[in-house]
Amino acid sequence: MFSKELVEKIRAAFPQSAVDFNGNNRSFFDNGTGTLVLKQAAKAEHDARINFSANIGGVFDESQQAMKIIREGRQAVADLLNAPSPENIISGESATSLVFNISYALGKEFTGIENVVATDYEHYTNVSPWEELKDQGKIKEVRYARVNMKDGTIDLEHLKGLIDENTKVVTITAASNFLGTKSPLEEIGKMAKEAGAYYFIDAVHQIMHGIIDVQELNCDFLVFSTYKIFSSHGSFLYGKKKYLEALRPFKVKTAPTTAPGKYEWGTRNQAFFAAFSAVVDHLEWIGREVQQQYSGKFTEFKGRRRFLKIAMDAIQQNEIGLSLAVLKGFEEVPGLLNMPGVTVYGLTDSQRLNERVPTFSFDVEGISGEEVAKRLWDEGRIAARSGHFYSLAQDLHEKQKVVRISLVQYNTLEEVRGFLKTLNSICESK
Repeated sequence: MFSKELVEKIRAAFPQSAVDFNGNNRSFFDNGTGTLVLKQAAKAEHDARINFSANIGGVFDESQQAMKIIREGRQAVADLLNAPSPENIISGESATSLVFNISYALGKEFTGIENVVATDYEHYTNVSPWEELKDQGKIKEVRYARVNMKDGTIDLEHLKGLIDENTKVVTITAASNFLGTKSPLEEIGKMAKEAGAYYFIDAVHQIMHGIIDVQELNCDFLVFSTYKIFSSHGSFLYGKKKYLEALRPFKVKTAPTTAPGKYEWGTRNQAFFAAFSAVVDHLEWIGREVQQQYSGKFTEFKGRRRFLKIAMDAIQQNEIGLSLAVLKGFEEVPGLLNMPGVTVYGLTDSQRLNERVPTFSFDVEGISGEEVAKRLWDEGRIAARSGHFYSLAQDLHEKQKVVRISLVQYNTLEEVRGFLKTLNSICESK
């Protein structure tokens, strides 16, 4: 796990990691809904908005600098994802808008006999755009691979059996925002390529938790939201250049005819790009802080890309430690698995924590999710959430309202201990 000193440095980079806007102490465990904002990202956004608010395309300095910030932002995303070029990177207002944008463009190619293959634990962002193609008659059906609710994993044999000669898109979430399960992306990608289908990855719930390498995954498209990784609201999509250029998205007549511009609706917000560049700088800094632990590793990458690989791997290893603490607890307090009346969804095998992210959905027998979330806040100052998280799996398994905690790099073992103590007290008071 991260050293105590590094955790303190990371928390210092997030002004609200320990206290809320009132200055009150609390533990923020609602990161799956949206992470706290990095201080330097907010500053970069502010500075770009004030100093370089002029629109792009002008010959004067403010406009030229705005254009430079946007180029640098695309490069930062490309470095994080190990994309070949910043021209592979499209920005958008949300992940939902970008998935719809690509699905509509793909739909123009289809004849009505095609199918799309997804899974039962997709977020509705990666469901509704494809169902829309079916409703419009652009494809015949959307097929969903079964998920084993006992351990939260995909039935890969079932998924493979759903893919046939008419499958044109295989789309998968990199990590379930309900179950916490990480999808076997490389294996599924091979299935898609063998069928000659487009391979689309929804990385919204994975982007902050570990390495995403689009070249290694050989995906055709990948989307994520920036407010899920310490920045402002917005999103980015990676696409293979040959497909971005070949597809015909909806656009106004005077918009660019080449990628990325032809996919971007309206003028780009340079402050948004500045904020995300700062996030990537922060991740690179983490990589530099822990680089001595990675001597001889990731040497095929150079410069910032190597430090980003190191950082995201180190973040994943740190989060495995947090996940273990959540499930097993501490000597003086039991973990989720040992509390009376608590049901945890998804993988709970401590030997398989590399297959999940530190997102835990659970029920407490005899207490509604709303009451559990409220008491976590009132009695422990734990910011958690109860409800529906736009996951198809929740509907299919009639789990409309569960309690969810989700942890990231600025969360600590001490916070986990406080959460477990509070929840245990709630369970004992039934």
